[in-house]
Amino acid sequence: QVQLVESGGGLVQAGGSLRLSCAVSGRTFSSLAMGWFRQAPGKEREFVAAVSRSGTSIRYANSVKGRFTISRDNAKSTVYLQMNSLKPEDTAVYSCAAGNLAYVSVDTRSEQYDYWGQGTQVTVSS
Repeated sequence: QVQLVESGGGLVQAGGSLRLSCAVSGRTFSSLAMGWFRQAPGKEREFVAAVSRSGTSIRYANSVKGRFTISRDNAKSTVYLQMNSLKPEDTAVYSCAAGNLAYVSVDTRSEQYDYWGQGTQVTVSS
């Protein structure tokens, strides 16, 4: 069983920063592509960022490009999402996902990811 444990969510003011972490166990981390998704109240889940197994391919949603950074540390079996210049519209439950994907794309559907974390709440106040 692959387990994903997220941490780092919280309440911040607009313009602030948060760093989300997702620790993976139960499978060789380097074999998994990793992605971050978010879902705000009343809205569908949307893609945020993804990184390939090798770490060489990275994709961002246009809404977060230039503000968020995804990275992975294979030695620690952890993927991160550094979020800077946060806006109230970034408020959502952020979920970490893992899958055996050969390539990551902004169009990769959430159904293509096999494993999910519990989600962590990010709230940005104005």
